[in-house]
Amino acid sequence: MPAETQPPNRPQHANRSERANRPRHPNQPEHASRPQAPFRPQPSSRPWDVHRLPSAEGKSFLVTGGNAGIGYFVAEQLAGTGATVVLGSRDPAKAEVAEACIRARVPGARVRHIRLDLADLGSLKAAADTLALDHLDAVVHNAGVALDDPPRRETGDGHELMFGTNHLGHFALTGWLAPLLAAAPAARVVTVGSFAAKSERLDLDDLQSTGDDYRPKRTYGRSKLAQMYFGLDLDRRLRATGSTVRSLVAHPGGALDSLTPSRPPLHVRTSGERLRGLPAGLLVQGKDAGAWPVVRAVLDPMATGGQLWGPRVFGLRGMPRTEPVWSHLDDGAVAARLWDACCELVGADPGLGFA
Repeated sequence: MPAETQPPNRPQHANRSERANRPRHPNQPEHASRPQAPFRPQPSSRPWDVHRLPSAEGKSFLVTGGNAGIGYFVAEQLAGTGATVVLGSRDPAKAEVAEACIRARVPGARVRHIRLDLADLGSLKAAADTLALDHLDAVVHNAGVALDDPPRRETGDGHELMFGTNHLGHFALTGWLAPLLAAAPAARVVTVGSFAAKSERLDLDDLQSTGDDYRPKRTYGRSKLAQMYFGLDLDRRLRATGSTVRSLVAHPGGALDSLTPSRPPLHVRTSGERLRGLPAGLLVQGKDAGAWPVVRAVLDPMATGGQLWGPRVFGLRGMPRTEPVWSHLDDGAVAARLWDACCELVGADPGLGFA
């Protein structure tokens, strides 16, 4: 269902003369050199309603993997707020189909796509350049790949496919987006984790899953866990530099195709699939509802960095809410070691373009 809108609740911008006199970040392009005043959350006048989202007119959002699954519904719901939504996809044909679906559901939607292949680290700078924006209000790190069976596969850069795509690709992309995020008044980096990561633990001595006991589901869970560590550690580092950018983590809970409404030709749910999925609906939900915590992390003026957002009912289904950060995600030593390892693997500066 397309989102309805209400009048925007935007932060005040810095005055022109103040902006003009501020130094430009050395990695910041000329067109993105206008930092603005920090955002100050204002109390909401009504409870959060997933079907009546606040206006985001004038804002720009990038959703990686916005052509399918959770990412598609995040993009569709954000498009209903009046924002400009950019779909990042490695398959332009699929992105065009998703774009057409959003336009059919959201009349007047400001939506477009760029080619974005997170498995190809060398292509990410060019992808960021094609955004052609003077600032970016939020990036949703959603895209990912999941293998069901061995054998182990690698990206063109030689990284294990799921860890390399799901985590390292987003880690490196954040660095290339840093100037655009810093140019927004209160940008957000929203990393999409997974409930599957809750029972996993990282093996810091084998992040690439090179051992003889390669198990795809475990490797997938660990790749999403690495993303979640990144999202929380990024916020700590941003605060330490005095940045106005904030980083949040969200997860969709349990989200099944059989409970997801049709978006032909992108996704078609048959009546038989719908009936077979009804019992599961007591515990989990469709991907449209799975997008709700992510969208709230992007839009809610009361959301702030370092938070974990998920579904209300046992973290599996229901309305979006904040939940306590999982205890193992609070391990700063693990987060620091992971950060250093990733900087080395992708050739990034430890400040990731923000410091």
